[in-house]
Amino acid sequence: MKNTEQFDVIANLRLVERLNSRAAMMGFLALVGVYVSTGQIIPGIV
Repeated sequence: MKNTEQFDVIANLRLVERLNSRAAMMGFLALVGVYVSTGQIIPGIV
């Protein structure tokens, strides 16, 4: 691999990790919002 190709792979991995962490944060905030609004962790089950 050339240095530029290796840099592109590292940059893409960082981008993927950043997108994954943002999606996880959005999911957690949605979970907190549901809990605050309904008082149930999983609405309809408990």
